[in-house]
Amino acid sequence: MAHPIVHWEIAGPDREALRTFYESLFGWKSETVDDNYALVRPGEGMDGGIMRTGTGAPPYVTVYVRVEDLNQKLERVRELGADVRVPATTIGESTQFALFTDPAGNLIGLLSTTR
Repeated sequence: MAHPIVHWEIAGPDREALRTFYESLFGWKSETVDDNYALVRPGEGMDGGIMRTGTGAPPYVTVYVRVEDLNQKLERVRELGADVRVPATTIGESTQFALFTDPAGNLIGLLSTTR
């Protein structure tokens, strides 16, 4: 697959409540990254995250698709009439992500690594 789904996130106003719920429901293990984010390692399948949304932001579930050139793909998103919600943002030493909404309003992430 040229652009596989490589990460997922579940977000809401109370990260700890979500974390406790999903750990109890599925037996997932997670580790705190910071006050807003916990990395989830379900044991099988891809890793994900549980995060706290900002004040007034709605809860969401999203997937992240791997792309080679994040800026090029964001330009294509705009050309197709979709809205970029979070521009290219660097996380860690070699990873960038961005978020956009598709024509139906679904929040989709793009992830690019330079390893």
